[in-house]
Amino acid sequence: MTSTLLRGRTLSFVRWPETIDDHAAWLYEEDGGVLISDGRIVASGAYRDVERQAGEAAKEIDHRPHLLLPGFIDTHVHFPQMQVIASYGAELLDWLNTYTFPEETKFANAQHGRRIARLFLDEMVRHGTTTVTAYCSVHKASAEAFFAESHDRNMLNIAGKVMMDRNAPEGVLDTPQSGYDDTKALIKEWHGKGRQHYAITPRFAITSSPEQMEMAGALCREHPDLHMQTHLSENHAEIAFTQQLYPRSRDYTDVYEHYGLLGKKSLFGHCIHLSEREADALSQSGSVAVFCPTSNLFLGSGLFDYQRFRRRDKPLRIAAATDVGGGTNYSMLRTMDEGYKVIALNGEKLNPFQSFWQITRGNAEALSVVGKIGTLDQGTDADIVVLDARATPAMRLRMETAQTLAQELFLLQTLGDDRAVREVYVAGRAAKSDIAN
Repeated sequence: MTSTLLRGRTLSFVRWPETIDDHAAWLYEEDGGVLISDGRIVASGAYRDVERQAGEAAKEIDHRPHLLLPGFIDTHVHFPQMQVIASYGAELLDWLNTYTFPEETKFANAQHGRRIARLFLDEMVRHGTTTVTAYCSVHKASAEAFFAESHDRNMLNIAGKVMMDRNAPEGVLDTPQSGYDDTKALIKEWHGKGRQHYAITPRFAITSSPEQMEMAGALCREHPDLHMQTHLSENHAEIAFTQQLYPRSRDYTDVYEHYGLLGKKSLFGHCIHLSEREADALSQSGSVAVFCPTSNLFLGSGLFDYQRFRRRDKPLRIAAATDVGGGTNYSMLRTMDEGYKVIALNGEKLNPFQSFWQITRGNAEALSVVGKIGTLDQGTDADIVVLDARATPAMRLRMETAQTLAQELFLLQTLGDDRAVREVYVAGRAAKSDIAN
């Protein structure tokens, strides 16, 4: 198979950057190269070194002066909510009942699911995101549509059909048994097929009865290698309703704890209003708290205390995500721009290297897939994003005064969007230009 040599300024992370000057935390080459063969990275580093390994047969693509980074990773997003994004004026529970659940009833129609899955993954790629952790609708067909589209594109994606058997319209409900059976069938069909990963997905405690929560716990025990995703402590009314539904629980987190849903591959969206006991439980189990800043601001849910969660005596594993359609943008650049503001409102700062670590290696670590994606390391899948910090007139003007890589990254985070994404490689194949054509 023909090899491809990408040339550009390469940036990849080896660990969390403690400060803006923590140069040992990242690998940067002003003139870098990434050699790709059969969908994987064969070598990366200084261009001249990589070029020698490439040989004359390699096809070279010169992306200078742009930045080459690992593809962005979005760890919490609802693909059926594309036509819910930008819906006015409700907090979480009203928003779900007014907009989300009626929209998700449409996914009983398999053709509708296939259309939205295609458009959704187009949008992800357009914004530089090469891996998502997605919620499908309650309908088995919606997950089939998502995985089929993802597999056709050879993307590494994680997804699952939501399990929900109460407190929602009839059109988006399953039963404890059908939720279990559909999930088992989807796992058998899709988990491990190509680059596909299945996530056991009880939507949240409010829409799952104790019987369904038992089934979700059984699935996690039967498939301990799978991810589990749900929502936790996003909104005060949600927390109060959960306590009514599960009166014997010590707190919201204890509901999931009781049914065996905490663990290293468990992803909890939002986690804004955690008690110290709940944060300890998540930390001790290795569970992941997913930061969704645009959604939390849009729905007025609250401010995720990112830096405190990271440095507490029992720190939390943290991921970042768009949470479309509660979130307001498909871009991880826009997500971290809003994340910066949320963290600033908590009296802290997030430096730009930390932001880009988070949406690449950091999210890969949170998903336990860092051996496959999230870096430019030899042997990993060739998911790569090419960023242009001069993509718009405003960005070009600001770049006239940018003197450091940190300033360029912060500019990309603050002013960048899909226009700053020049190209996206998925398993070594140019994907954004395919969409454009």
